[in-house]
Amino acid sequence: MKILGVDYGEARTGLAYSDALGLYAVGMGNIKSYHIEKAAADIAAKAKEIGAELIVIGKPVNMNGTYGEKVEKVTYLGELIRTHTDTPIDFFDERMTTVRAHQILQESGVRAKNRKQIIDSLAAELILQGYMDMKRNKH
Repeated sequence: MKILGVDYGEARTGLAYSDALGLYAVGMGNIKSYHIEKAAADIAAKAKEIGAELIVIGKPVNMNGTYGEKVEKVTYLGELIRTHTDTPIDFFDERMTTVRAHQILQESGVRAKNRKQIIDSLAAELILQGYMDMKRNKH
């Protein structure tokens, strides 16, 4: 099953996709997302373009497990995406993915000024990989 992973951001939204077997996530860049409505349409278009059978959106749960304004935005994004596609949508707790993405890039020697271009895509990759690992471990 091909899956599209999404790390929504108000300026950039990172995207990643799974291999056909659903084992590995691969970053596929960012889309500009200054308007949530445009982001939703672009995400639905990307899902169609890659033949995704599922869209997984990172849910930014607070560290203490509570939901805040960002979770509401991501939930709304999911509703907007549903107006553009019949592709099923799921959410995945993305706590610490952006922090982990920064750590990976720092450990890889990527300079801070160059991280901005790839951080969101890497975060989407981590979200999608975490989702697939969780599903695989439940079976």
